[in-house]
Amino acid sequence: MQALGNALAQNRLHHAYLFTGTRGVGKTTIARIFAKSLNCVNGITATPCGACSACTEIDSGRFVDLIELDAASNTQVDNMRELLESALYAPTSGRFKVYIIDEVHMLSKSAFNAMLKTLEEPPAHVKFILATTDPQKIPVTVLSRCLQFNLKQLPPALILTHLQYVLGQENIPFEAGALTLLSRAAQGSMRDALSLLDQAIAYSDSKVDEITVRNMLGAIDQSYLFDLLENLLARDGAALLRIADDMAIRSLAFDAALQDLATLLHRVALAQTVPQAIAEDEPERARLLELAQRFGAEEIQLFYQIAIHGRNEIDLAPDEYAGFTMTLLRMLAFMPGNVPTNSEKPVQKPPISAAPPKPQTTPAPVPAPAQSIPAPAAVQPVNPASAGALDWGVLLGQLNVQGMAKELARNCALESFSEGRLTLILSPQFKHLQMNKDKLQTALSEYFSQPVRLTVTVGSAAAATPAAVEQQEKQTRQQLAVDAITQDPFVRELQAQLGAQIVENSIKPIQQESAT
Repeated sequence: MQALGNALAQNRLHHAYLFTGTRGVGKTTIARIFAKSLNCVNGITATPCGACSACTEIDSGRFVDLIELDAASNTQVDNMRELLESALYAPTSGRFKVYIIDEVHMLSKSAFNAMLKTLEEPPAHVKFILATTDPQKIPVTVLSRCLQFNLKQLPPALILTHLQYVLGQENIPFEAGALTLLSRAAQGSMRDALSLLDQAIAYSDSKVDEITVRNMLGAIDQSYLFDLLENLLARDGAALLRIADDMAIRSLAFDAALQDLATLLHRVALAQTVPQAIAEDEPERARLLELAQRFGAEEIQLFYQIAIHGRNEIDLAPDEYAGFTMTLLRMLAFMPGNVPTNSEKPVQKPPISAAPPKPQTTPAPVPAPAQSIPAPAAVQPVNPASAGALDWGVLLGQLNVQGMAKELARNCALESFSEGRLTLILSPQFKHLQMNKDKLQTALSEYFSQPVRLTVTVGSAAAATPAAVEQQEKQTRQQLAVDAITQDPFVRELQAQLGAQIVENSIKPIQQESAT
């Protein structure tokens, strides 16, 4: 607006303008306003009167010196030549002949070549205004002869304000929550927003309320996104899958859900870093600020990255449900300190039959981890001569390190430790954790009470990482639990007599209480 206004005020006009941007951001509308500014009876002005014959005829589409061409329907060179031949003649009633060519990227190569001659030597009374959603398809020879303006997507707050204005002019009652949904659904397009508003007015019998708009858009309450984050905090994988199943029943688009989840994570990150960026009248402000306190900044950044990648990869998944749920499980798997939060033993359920159960063999005891964390004296804060004198898994259990820095340490193997220099090998699939090296180095220096220079290299190590050891032990415990169930005489009898089936993924090893 500033550039065009200054050009009109100073009468420094170019012969060709190019407006680019996504659908519905105002390319053609601005072109028509610019045409009024050029032909208003008040002169070339940035503020056309809107009342003179030129302005009113342009508004109604009857101005003979404004020629609009849809390039998507007129792609051939003959159409362009006919248009350019008419450009040679002086305007009939206006100051300039204005040619608005919409979706100009759809023109054929020969049509562009025909246009190029006129753009090189334009008549003084002709102005070209080109509009496109895909400027990359326009030849550079044409681009170089145009002043290009990139129209950005409109922010939801601006769309919301305009929708309020429109409904106020129409005297139609509305709920703020309904307009919030419409402004978000428009995705930066004012035209889409107005179309959705027209639909909402018809759908809701001249009253735009939130519940009706949700039903119209096929949306569910945004609280399900908050529920996803709450269950991530609780490390409740079953609850995450229940939410996904509910979404599948409602036939909701999982791709759109990942986009909405990324948007929510962005808002939580804003609440963490710049709380004042969350408007006071934001309906979800309290919940956003609460999540900002309960999540670590590193977790939000990681989840945002996973959500974005999950959305990009959802087309590669076996189906959208699998892609969505795998993204949630990936978030759960990479949560810092991902250990079960409930260490209580599961409640023993009574037998499914009222009859006394058959004598059962005692399940084989689950072996203790191959390498438990010893007392702090097991690793002395000294400077060993080699990595052989240091057990990285044991040391990790004694370091004061949390969050993503701990995840980095868990997925590394020790290569060497000598003269205050410690070198770790990081598994390639976790190379994104390298950014947490400084925190781990600080924890090591504090533990050894002397500076430790940490080097992390990406590669394959001969020794297993603590995370790999932990996973192997977990798989061993799980297999022992499955074997104990499948070999149990009572279970076998149920299978033989009642046709019972074992759901293996429901079997979990009993958590052993640590010795005190």
